[in-house]
Amino acid sequence: MAGIFPLMMLTVMLMGMIVLIYFAVAAPGEAKLQARRLDALKGRHGVGMPVNIEAQMRRVVAARDTRLDTWFFQFIPKPDLLRKRIAMTGKSWTLGNYAIAAIVLASIAGALAWLKGAPLPLAILGGLVVGLGLPNMVINSLIKRRVKAFTTKFPDAIELLVRGLRSGLPISETISVVATEVPGPVGTEFRAVSDKMKIGKTMDVALQETADRLGTPEFQFFCITLAIQRETGGNLAETLSNLSEVLRKRMQMKLKINAMSSESKASAYIIGVLPFVVFGLIMFINPVYMGKFFTDERLIIAGFGGMIWMSIGAFIMRQMINFEI
Repeated sequence: MAGIFPLMMLTVMLMGMIVLIYFAVAAPGEAKLQARRLDALKGRHGVGMPVNIEAQMRRVVAARDTRLDTWFFQFIPKPDLLRKRIAMTGKSWTLGNYAIAAIVLASIAGALAWLKGAPLPLAILGGLVVGLGLPNMVINSLIKRRVKAFTTKFPDAIELLVRGLRSGLPISETISVVATEVPGPVGTEFRAVSDKMKIGKTMDVALQETADRLGTPEFQFFCITLAIQRETGGNLAETLSNLSEVLRKRMQMKLKINAMSSESKASAYIIGVLPFVVFGLIMFINPVYMGKFFTDERLIIAGFGGMIWMSIGAFIMRQMINFEI
């Protein structure tokens, strides 16, 4: 017992140091700055959801929650943000499903580490890392995949809107055409907009709800373009055609940047994976020798220190090759 308490104190200190380093070096991301500029622009042009409608929507969402969701709602930090992120995946998951998955993963990982001979504090810490990190990684992966699919097809949807407007159809009808003709997330989101308009919501409110759920600058540009054109007048088809061209050029610039930074990304991946590969190979050759990393307190501390410095280096390399358009 005498050796467990220093290990627990050291673990808490290391985690605190990681948090302090993150808040010390992390600046407001480009995505947050873009969101602030878009919010300011929407505020100047009066684009947004009325307060009473927003309150009604929150009550409707709360009414759909199960008892399990309501119970976990009290313990999850920022549950509204987590619910929004789950909705961005396009899946029908709830907060209760997410919390149960996190608890099950944490319990399994902690139990396996403890049964393999790891100290109890280390097993608990490993379980928490797996339980909190793995579901979040899955959510991030699904969001990125869906946003990428949406962004790829969105210029085609705008072109379809332009052709419908030039043929004489109103904007509400062209949105319904896009919902039926364009596959994937674009068709799903436009179908949701069309359904909301059919039950009495205005086009501004329906589009803004979709924009808030997607969180992509491209769809925000689309909403703001419609709002500005409605106030100032002009040829909507020509305006949307110009927006489609801008979005295609934006996508081309992203692809060029990805191609130019691919070598640096590959080097970062190789450098980050190499220590774990070497550790696994030595563990396979001589498991008794490497098994001391899970039992000897000094080697556990050294391993934690090495992982912390590797995490800092990976974070710095990621910021160096991360470009926002």
